Amino acid sequence: MILDQVLYNTTKSNKSNRSAPQESTMRSILKSVSWRVIGTLDTVLISYMLTGQVRTAFAIGGVELITKMILYVAHERVWNRIKYGKRP
Repeated sequence: MILDQVLYNTTKSNKSNRSAPQESTMRSILKSVSWRVIGTLDTVLISYMLTGQVRTAFAIGGVELITKMILYVAHERVWNRIKYGKRP
């Protein structure tokens, strides 16, 4: 808590009243892709352990990859618009 306040005050004084930059849509998309690769590998592994079938595991992973990237980008964009918890 104290360290957080020290870092906040240091960062705040360095910015000299500039507003914090918003994440671009492309950054959100790239974050989504990198995270989903990791998540999909996990899903494929778990699916394979449960089914014992490589084809089924990759089918589940493929569907999950697309749907969760879309949901993640939407989630990021909504949270970028919410002011709660952002420091001035």
